[in-house]
Amino acid sequence: MTAAGGASTPRGSPLVVAITARALFLMEDSHALFEREGIEAFAEFQRRHEDDTLEPGIAYPLVRKLLALNAGVPADLPRVEVILLSRNSSDTGLRVFNSIDHYGLDIRRATFTAGAPVWPYIRPFGAQLFLSANPESVRAALAAGVAAATILPEKANEPRQSQLRIAFDGDAVLFGDESERVSREQGVEAFGRHERALAHEPLSGGPFRGFLSALHDLQAAFPAGEDAPIRTALVTARSAPAHERVIRTLREWEVRLDEALFLGGRDKGPFLEAFGADIFFEDSPHNIDSARRHVAAGHVPHGVANDG
Repeated sequence: MTAAGGASTPRGSPLVVAITARALFLMEDSHALFEREGIEAFAEFQRRHEDDTLEPGIAYPLVRKLLALNAGVPADLPRVEVILLSRNSSDTGLRVFNSIDHYGLDIRRATFTAGAPVWPYIRPFGAQLFLSANPESVRAALAAGVAAATILPEKANEPRQSQLRIAFDGDAVLFGDESERVSREQGVEAFGRHERALAHEPLSGGPFRGFLSALHDLQAAFPAGEDAPIRTALVTARSAPAHERVIRTLREWEVRLDEALFLGGRDKGPFLEAFGADIFFEDSPHNIDSARRHVAAGHVPHGVANDG
């Protein structure tokens, strides 16, 4: 299945997620040293501490749950593959790989660029999702057609359940931002009239449409129901009557979302906590700030909310 906003994985191919070291592990002490004193001080620090295990970072629980989906399949035919992209050199990156080994993470492929941008390697690895603590890398990945989000580096939260739970905002994330532009430029009432008039016309695909399709294909490998290892949710500020166009669009795309929350402008954070999201993808900086008080959240710097 191919989708605008990034191609989904062909059936039988793994879901590929690319992640940077700062999103996977807590590395802010060494990163602050790099910012303050430069590459040589950073390299010396990493060598001196290469046998000290890094603490899990904000995206660590997500990665562990993704890799757990490979249980029961041959090692050479994984359902999910996680790729490490790092601006460390291969020498200073030894600490990162030692930490990967310590936690038993099945991450085999990596790129160490010694300070150069990592985003050009996302496409060759065939990744459908890129998570990074670097906003510039994320914007470059989005411009290249890859679903990408900025993760605020912090210590990992303890997961509340073994099931992988991923939540998405709608406009400018799963869908294009055309309708959101109407709301911002003409007001909520004009937005409602616009969506009612176009209720039977599918929304365009946003930057995460391809990733959602790939995730949907992965879900198909497991029985549906409450015991399924993956659960997804749409968490949107839309409300009736603007809900109809969303429902018809997802039906047109033939993708499954297990839950849909039409909040009509309510604060999303408590609802994301109730859902138990391992990660939430959102374009609005305001909503991201709210969501991060409750769950891990990735900012998608795309669309009218991020213009300028």
